[in-house]
Parts: sequence; C-alpha cells; structure tokens
Amino acid sequence: MNRIRDGSSSPVFAGLSRLAIYRWWRRSVVEPVDHEAVVNRIIDESGWSPRFAFMTMMSAGIAMLGLLLSSPAVVIGAMLISPLMNPILGFGFSLALFDFAEMRRSMMALAIGSFAAVTFTAFIVTVSPLQAPTAEIVARTKPNLFDLCVALFAALAGTFAIIRGRGETIVGVAIATALMPPLAVVGYGLATWNLPVLGGSLALFVTNFITIALSAMMMARYYGFGHHLSSRQSWAQTGVLLLVFAVMAVPLGLSLNRIAREAVTVSQTRSLLSERFGNDARVTQLEVKFDHEPIVVRSVVITPRNKTQSSAALQKALEQKLGRPVRLDIDQVLLGVGADALDAQREELRQAGDPSNQETQRINALTRMIALITGIAPDDVTIDRDHHRATAAAAPLPGATVATYRILEARAAANADGWSVSVVPPQAQLPEVTFADNADGLDDAARNAVLTSAWAAQRWNVPVLAVPGLPGGTPPSRPTLTQRRALAIAALLATQRIGAAPAPGAGARFRLATKVSP
Repeated sequence: MNRIRDGSSSPVFAGLSRLAIYRWWRRSVVEPVDHEAVVNRIIDESGWSPRFAFMTMMSAGIAMLGLLLSSPAVVIGAMLISPLMNPILGFGFSLALFDFAEMRRSMMALAIGSFAAVTFTAFIVTVSPLQAPTAEIVARTKPNLFDLCVALFAALAGTFAIIRGRGETIVGVAIATALMPPLAVVGYGLATWNLPVLGGSLALFVTNFITIALSAMMMARYYGFGHHLSSRQSWAQTGVLLLVFAVMAVPLGLSLNRIAREAVTVSQTRSLLSERFGNDARVTQLEVKFDHEPIVVRSVVITPRNKTQSSAALQKALEQKLGRPVRLDIDQVLLGVGADALDAQREELRQAGDPSNQETQRINALTRMIALITGIAPDDVTIDRDHHRATAAAAPLPGATVATYRILEARAAANADGWSVSVVPPQAQLPEVTFADNADGLDDAARNAVLTSAWAAQRWNVPVLAVPGLPGGTPPSRPTLTQRRALAIAALLATQRIGAAPAPGAGARFRLATKVSP
C-alpha cells in the first residue's frame, strides 16, 4: 500500500508518465510533419543529375580558388551554390527508414559529385601558378573534435529545416561549409601529391560526412520517420550511432587535445617573455614551430635598452617553464633608457610600416640574393611570409644547364635560414644519363643526372618523364640491356614521386649514352 501511495516511485505512475510523454511527442512533434511530402522531396533531390554534377564542380572550383587566395569570403560564396546537402541527407534518411534503394541512389550521387569535385579542383591546382599551401588550406588538414561539432550542428539544423520547411537554403550553406572545402583540399593534395594534406583533408571530409548522415538519421527518427521499424532495427540504429560517434570522437578528441596543448605552450611562452621584459616592453611577434625537434620559438620584442635580456638565459628559463627542449630565436628592438609602454607601442606601429625592421631586412636580403643568382628582378621573387617560402622562376643564363639551376637553388637554400627556396629552371634539355659498357646499373654520375631530372620535373610540375627503352605494360621476363637501364631510371624516379613513360610522345625525356672505354 505504501508503494502505491508513493506516486513518484509507483510503476503505474511511471507508465502513465511515459504514456503522456509519448502522446505529447506524437501530437506536438510527429503529427505536424507531412512525412510523405518530406520523403518524396528527399528522394527527388538526392539523386544524381547532370545539373548536380555541374553545380558541384562549380562550387568546388570557386572554393579551390578561395583556398588558394586564402579568402574566406570566396570560400563562403562557393557554399551558396553547393548541392551536396541533398544526397547526404538522403543517405541519412535512408538509414532511418532502412530504405536500401534510396541509400544506393544517394551514395551514387555523392560518389559522382565527390569525384567530379576532386578532379576539377586537382585540374585547377595543376594549371595554377599559386600552389603554396595557404592558411585556409592547412586549416582543413587537421580535423579535431570541434570539426565534428560543426558538422553535427549543421546536420541537425539542415535536417530540421528540411522536415519543417524553414530556411533550408541557408542551412544548406552550413552543411556545404563542412564538406566542400575539405573536398577541394583533397583535390589540392592530389594535384601537388602532398600526402599529409591529402590524408588530413580526406579524414576531415569522411568525418563530416558520417557525422552529418548519422545526425540526419537521428533527427529523422525523432520526427517519426521509420516508426514502422521493429524494436531490433531501432536498437541496431542506436548501437551503430553510438559506436560510430565514439570511434570518431576518440581520435578527434586527441587531436583537439594536441591543439590545446600547443595553444597553452604559446600562451606560456608569451607570458614568460612579457614577465621577463616587464610592462614597458611589447612582444610584437611570436611564432612557435611544433614540427621541429626541439621546438623553435621565434619572437620580436620591443624593449627599453636597460631591460635587455640574454637570449641564452631566456632559452633556459623557457625550457624550464615548458619542460621540454627549446631553440629560441629572438630579436630585441631597443628603445632609449626610460622608455615606457607607450613608447614601445609607438615603436611597434613604426616597425609595422618601416622596412628597416629586422624581419623585413632579412626578407629583403633573401629576395636580393635569390634575384641575383637567378638573374631576375627582386620584385619577381615570390615571398610567402606565412610559410617562409621563396620561389623564383630563373631567367635563362648563358651556358647554364638544368644541373646549374639545381646547384644555385642549393646554394640559396644554404643561406636562407629557416626558409625554403624553390628555383624554377627554364625549360631545357634534361641531363644525359651515361652507362658503362654492358652495365645496367646507375653509378654516381648517372644517379645524379636522374635526380637532377626529377628535381626539374618537380619544379616544372611535370608528373611523368619519358624514358627511352622503357617497356610499356608488364616488364618482359628477359628484358634487353636498354630496357634494364630504363627500368633502373624509372625505379629511381619513383622514389622522387615522378612517373616514367615510354619515350615516344610529348614532354621532357631522357637521353641515354654509353661511356666509351679507353
């Protein structure tokens, strides 16, 4: 009797509560939705069509140009015409309804659209003079838990808009934002054969795709789609949903943790420098390179002359604070004795517009050196400050061969501390590869000639070199001497990510020769 009187713990009360919640859900959530109309619309718009492929390619092309220009506005503009939301939501609804025919249709549309987008963006990058990875591109190569949340919220909003018919165009932009830029970066990584970029962006795309599809399935079930499914099918959906989210959340969480630790390191570094130099100084530039071992800290500090610090002492203090080895590269811009924080701020503003500051001087010196050795004007040297890259298309120099330009690049790189230098040689004949009599192996001179040719192909963006004597298709069981030599060259080219093709045809090609015995 006591148990029955205690309504809060009564099984009867609990059953009535569940019934009331169920009735509210049916009346307020499920019944206002025209399920048949929503499903018909999803089916009509989730399949492949020439218009879908064309709009996907145009959206991907605009996104790729925005990424190469590092322009968020252009990237967002590409999302306005992206049709990727429809097949992905179709896939999510097919999971909710266990509709395998719709699942095949939507996956086919997504596969065609993805292939078209990647192919088109790879073509744009191949013919583009701008191929350096920008901040917008790099941002799509390191997926973390926040990226999963972006895709989750975009999918929930998109599914709600489709079901309730409110603002689906706007939320379609949000879904495309989570999908199209990573897909464009996949094309960029494929065109430049940058495997870290390719792998990171592909992982981000797959993560966002799965998150959006499963979130759409979850919202569809909430609004009563798939109510005819059996209890076993519903539990199977729930189990798959939880398992996939858990599997994706673990590595993404670890990635987010790494990013957070890097942010803490930057904050601790700035804090230590500010503490050591005092309130009258300003830390105007701070860059921490975590891909180096030990990590490299570069900084510019504007400080009164009487507050200068020893670089060695700062490095030691920084190592103690971070608990890891550090290489500190610090420039101290000195003000007069007695200068205060206002003076430091004025100096910072002057440094920002004054070409005489140390970083600008270093870049100008690098530019002049590269221009001098490549025979071009300093204004023709392309400088990427964000990634410390310098690129120059060399002018034809009298008597210079392809090997000459490779040596010039090596000399420039040796004098460019912390910068990568790329010298693009003029189109010229590849060096001759010479073999000893009856020899099919590469000696040091022949190996260097092949490596020089591969270097030139990379600078010219030529993915394949023509090799005389290279057999087409499967190599013969008993290749001739010429074929063995060609195969040796092709094997070495493969280590430099350059393909090899039989000589007949257009493009750069090798010249083979035999040493004359004395």
